[in-house]
Amino acid sequence: MSQATVALLQDYYAAFNAQDMDTFLSLLSDDVIHDINQGARETGKDAFAAFMVRMNNNYKETIVDIQVMSNPRGDRAAVEFTVLGEYLKTDDGLPEAKGQTYKLPAGAFFDIKDGKVARVTNYYNLEDWIAQVSA
Repeated sequence: MSQATVALLQDYYAAFNAQDMDTFLSLLSDDVIHDINQGARETGKDAFAAFMVRMNNNYKETIVDIQVMSNPRGDRAAVEFTVLGEYLKTDDGLPEAKGQTYKLPAGAFFDIKDGKVARVTNYYNLEDWIAQVSA
């Protein structure tokens, strides 16, 4: 396991949890690939920043129970975690937001290049999330 990659991803989630988008985005390569759960692939830091603006507008999330694993070279990693969230504003095509809270197991896969996140692919069970916010 690569300690540098583990530290990078711990910093990534710490910045996310602190809502420190400047630090969060600084950990990404300029040409970062972002595979959105059950969605499109976006490329580039600007697209990722726009995605985060929408997310932070519609959701308040904290990532907990973070477990980081990497290969020995440190160029690939996986992270398992739990999302604790509040649904603040209705997102397009999803149920109406009324401040519902949710707890969602999730995971992400990463490519690391030159000490930066070059790809992140997130996975969670959308049907589970919809059931939680629809109850």
